[in-house]
Amino acid sequence: MKSESLRTPLYSLSVESKAKFTDFAGWEMALQYEGLKKEHQAVRDEAGMFDISHMGKFYLRGKNLRSSLGYLVPTDLSTMTRGKALYSVLLNQQGGIIDDIIFYYQGSGDDGVESGILIVNASTCEKDWAWLNKHLTPKGVELLDKTQDLALIAIQGCKAESYLQSFLNVDLSHLQAFEHLTTSFEGQKVFVARTGYTGEDGFEVMTTATVAQDMWRSHLEQGVIPCGLGARDTLRLEAGMSLYGQEIDETTTPLEAGLGWLVNLNREDDFMGREILVKQKQEGLTKKLVGLQMEGRYIARHGYPIKHNNSTIGEVTSGTLSPTLNSAIALGYLPIQLSKIGQTVDIEIRGKLYPAKVVKKPFYRRK
Repeated sequence: MKSESLRTPLYSLSVESKAKFTDFAGWEMALQYEGLKKEHQAVRDEAGMFDISHMGKFYLRGKNLRSSLGYLVPTDLSTMTRGKALYSVLLNQQGGIIDDIIFYYQGSGDDGVESGILIVNASTCEKDWAWLNKHLTPKGVELLDKTQDLALIAIQGCKAESYLQSFLNVDLSHLQAFEHLTTSFEGQKVFVARTGYTGEDGFEVMTTATVAQDMWRSHLEQGVIPCGLGARDTLRLEAGMSLYGQEIDETTTPLEAGLGWLVNLNREDDFMGREILVKQKQEGLTKKLVGLQMEGRYIARHGYPIKHNNSTIGEVTSGTLSPTLNSAIALGYLPIQLSKIGQTVDIEIRGKLYPAKVVKKPFYRRK
């Protein structure tokens, strides 16, 4: 491990839990604790908790915050109200995805100044910061980078609410999906959102290092399983969620990535990359992100070629053996004419071809 790697406020507690670490976007992160399958199943059956303090945390303030930020995303932010959250993507001029984000709107004060929080990926944090400053600062929006100042914990699973409720004295049952609130614990601010990246119900909690450490210990004592980046990846893949740098990047548009539901072409105001998306909508896509299920036990991994009639037609963006389904699943881009459900293609694994079928996403949906 490189000595210059960043460490989260929960790093020492992960060491105590005998985590195996890996370098991720310059951070020394827990890859797994007691084992990927156990951690994955804990989230699917009850609850698990993740240290996601490496993610970018930007505080935004300005009189025209929603309209200014709205120009950078294809989603209409104008109807957002205080306490609501929204998943979207930052776009470049070509309609490509700079990053996928969650914007938490905190409303406006008597002076008309709006405020909000933007959570971005660790791997794109510096790029996002520069992009946002370039486009928002001239419009009077102030940005504050709190990435290394605050901890972020995800508590995910059907029992997440009861575990978190035992720690906080605010009623969490009123918080709906993609809503958030700010409360306090021993005089320190605690930001709580009903959001996540696992396909399950759950919460993401942002607070100071001391409160986060208290919360982590409290949950450990209650038997909540700590989970690493390994389980986070298998959970999000089963739920058909994209990972930046694999399914989505600056060369893919939200329409190609199956994120068309984020795009509002009926907006009255303009947004970055709109012309490209309008053209794609009118002329049709040439490629599309699809779900793939291997017909045998062989696992398709990131970067493996996808073939049809011995010609390479794409490559796997993510792949794993699904712990929930007990079968090999993957995501990848295919030419639009070969992207229909039921289409059979081949995955090249170590020089040999193995069949896979295009299936409906997500692979797993909670009851």
